[in-house]
Amino acid sequence: MVTTNAAKAPAVTTVLVVEDEPAITQAIARRFVAEGWSVEAVGDGLSGVSAAARILPDVVVLDVMLPGIDGLEVCRRIQAERPVPVLMLTARDDETDMLIGLGVGADDYMTKPFSMRELVARTKALLRRTERAARAAELAQAAHPDPPMEIGDVLIDRAQRRVLRDGAEVHLTPTEFDLLLALTASPRTVLTRERLLAEVWDWVDASGTRTVDSHVKALRRKLGADLIRTVHGVGYAFEPADDGQAGDRPANQPGSQPGTDGA
Repeated sequence: MVTTNAAKAPAVTTVLVVEDEPAITQAIARRFVAEGWSVEAVGDGLSGVSAAARILPDVVVLDVMLPGIDGLEVCRRIQAERPVPVLMLTARDDETDMLIGLGVGADDYMTKPFSMRELVARTKALLRRTERAARAAELAQAAHPDPPMEIGDVLIDRAQRRVLRDGAEVHLTPTEFDLLLALTASPRTVLTRERLLAEVWDWVDASGTRTVDSHVKALRRKLGADLIRTVHGVGYAFEPADDGQAGDRPANQPGSQPGTDGA
């Protein structure tokens, strides 16, 4: 086990790195410490689960292929105990594996080999999104929360970060929820991958557009493939059910304009 702390004041951010390749572990730890973060690194799955319960990290960087239990099971166990943003590392450029990772609670993933600069940027983006969600929850508790929004047969409660479709609750990861909010902010409007990457992931890099594609596929699997239209070469549009509603509106209030579904 490798434990490294920033030399200055105690770091606000604690990162858990679960990676079995020592060279990669040391490189990640050094780079994160340079950011002023506190880093703990372990080399197998069971140690990763134990470390997460012990140090309560702000973010987890997690390899998929690990001794003992693999990263998918580690992610599943960590999220069951305490939700935390997870960035998964994989040596296989296999979209099925990536979708499984997103399905067990990962927020983002990177394929090896990767640049340390991009790893830091995406980890920071995860932390910023988590902070924004926490602030939004605090504001919702302190003030009158926004009423749930009904878009077709989808109900979105932004204050409680809950989603229902046709009355049945849909369990989304924090990133999937933020992606849904971005898409439903302008129903039937095509949003480019780059715009979604900037709004949801808070960073812009052409290499990240596949991240958007994989999260959209994961969202479709949970919410329904009929609600998100692909515009090839451009991006995605949220297409609510054609029930006379043109956009989002407070629940239990009448719609104002009829809408039409896209192809």
